[in-house]
Amino acid sequence: MIGFSLIHSITADKRFKNWVAKIFGERFRHGWYRLFYNALSVISLAPLFLYMADIAMPIYSVPAWLVPIFLIIQLLGVIGLVISILQIDWMRFAGFKQAYAYLAGKPLPLEDEPLQTKGLYAFVRHPLYLFSLLFLWFSPRMTDTGFIFNILATLYFVFGSIVEEKRMVSYYGEIYTKYQRDVPWLIPFIRI
Repeated sequence: MIGFSLIHSITADKRFKNWVAKIFGERFRHGWYRLFYNALSVISLAPLFLYMADIAMPIYSVPAWLVPIFLIIQLLGVIGLVISILQIDWMRFAGFKQAYAYLAGKPLPLEDEPLQTKGLYAFVRHPLYLFSLLFLWFSPRMTDTGFIFNILATLYFVFGSIVEEKRMVSYYGEIYTKYQRDVPWLIPFIRI
């Protein structure tokens, strides 16, 4: 998880992106970087999940009567995550739109994406993190490796959101600052 966090953070950094642009060219970076970034994130997490499955020791299993409740909360986490992604430009989020523009010879970088403040983004500024955490923490069966992963993922989401907030303020300025004042950070109805 630490390796994933380092790779994910380094490749998200503007200096690394500029380095890639210097080597491969600005158009290539704008066309392929996001897709590469997402693929690298998935690839760097895969060994972790394989390792966790091999050595996991159970910590707890919730009582049978609680299992449906936990599964419903996890399902809400998945549904919320999907809705959150669909409420933004998910093709751009995945990097497909940029790669298509590159291959089709269309202008890059793409036009600026407007700040999403409606739908689930009207309740919390980071619904992707919120719904991911619901899915992770409401597992009816928790193992030691799953528990450690959940703690590290939670810390990564917290620190990642702080870095992301700084980037959003520098990108959107007062619009994002007002959004921060009006909309809770990660937990609905709780202002931090």
